[in-house]
Formats: sequence, structure tokens, C-alpha cells
Amino acid sequence: MSGTYDDVAPLRATEPTADSAAGTALAATRTSVPITVVEPERVARGGIVLLHESREFSPQLLDLMRSLAFEGWIVVAPHLFDRIADDQVHEVFGDELFDDFDAGFDWLTRRGVFADTIGVLGFDSAGTAAFLVATNRPIGAAVSVAAPGITEPLPDQEVALVDIAPSLQAPWLGLFGADDPATPPEAVDRLRDATARANVASLTITYPGLSHRADRPGPDDDTDNAIRIDSQTRIYDWFDSNLR
Repeated sequence: MSGTYDDVAPLRATEPTADSAAGTALAATRTSVPITVVEPERVARGGIVLLHESREFSPQLLDLMRSLAFEGWIVVAPHLFDRIADDQVHEVFGDELFDDFDAGFDWLTRRGVFADTIGVLGFDSAGTAAFLVATNRPIGAAVSVAAPGITEPLPDQEVALVDIAPSLQAPWLGLFGADDPATPPEAVDRLRDATARANVASLTITYPGLSHRADRPGPDDDTDNAIRIDSQTRIYDWFDSNLR
């Protein structure tokens, strides 16, 4: 079907661990993750799993998903906070985030989408996850926006991005704002150098200010709006060039 709709994606079966046993009852019994899907009107070229730290999908985020679908991609966005009852929690990471990615990936492959035509797009710490996915999952391309954990690992993140960057297995695009305290320019420069040692294409872009976020309301300033358009265009072009 085409258009926007909600569905559920089954999680891969895994053996329970001591950590999961110590977690909430929700985590112990969780067998699927809700997803929001946007499908193109025409035959899909491939798929994109979108990872985002939002409890509710904003109009801007949905617009981005529709724009990607207009380009020919089936966009699948797992509801990453479905497993977290505490409304005060605003960040996600750890094994369950990767479980949600795998569920979205499997949902796409069950619909005939080939693994090398599936990309991942992540924002904030979910952008960090998108980077790590590109080091150990059979995907076609990855894009990270404002991904922290560059030189120091995030909680539940085993390694810093600069340390694992040479292990990238999928082409990766990183978009950062120069004024983002979570991703200081010197750390982004180190990441640019580290990803250049990988055997796949990489591109690290730093924009002035914080106006490169396609998932947030558009700025009124013409210069900021031009940055926003450029960053969106780079996302579209990256997937267009690498998901074949």
C-alpha cells in the first residue's frame, strides 16, 4: 500500500539475559515494536529505517519521511520510546535500540526489499546508533545527524565513534552543527579523519549554527533556511547515490 500508516514489526527472538531480567516487565515481554510507515506512490527503490528520539512524531519529522518516500523509499520509523514508560526519559541507546532497528530492517526485507537497498537515518544518540549499525549490519548506506559519543562513548555504548570509524562497512554521511556542545568541532574533525580510513565512502559536514536539522521547524532567516535545504539535499543525494 502507499501513504502513511502504523504497523508493528516483530522483534528477533533472543535469549533472555541477566540485564533484561532485571529490567521492566514490559522489556521482558516485548515481542514487537510499533512502527510508522510512509510508502511511495510508485514501486519502491528500497527502504530507510529512521531512528529518532521523539515520543511523538512532529509535523516536521513526518514531512521529512514523506519527502524521502517521494524520492522512492519506503520509510520505516520504529517507536523507540514504546518500551520506556518514564516520560522524563528523552534519550535512547543500548541493545534494545539496535533490536528496534533490526525489526524495521526485517519488516522491509519481508516485503522484498534487498538489504543493500536499505539505509538508516538517525538523529542525536539514534544517529550514533546509525553509525554503529553501519559497522556491523548488512545495509547500503547510513546518515547520522548530530550524533554524540564521538570521542567518549555514550552510556551503554562500548566504544567511541572515532575508535570504530575505520570499521565502517556502509557509506556514511555525518551532519553536524558547529554550535552543538554535544559534538564540538574538534571532535567532529577527529571523526572526519577516522572515517577517512574506512574502506567505504564517508562525508562529514559541519554547518554554522544549528540550522541543519530537517526534523525541526524551519528557520525564518534566509541563510539558515539555505543551510537547512542543503542538509536535506545531502541526505537525499547520499541515499540516491549509495542505495542501488
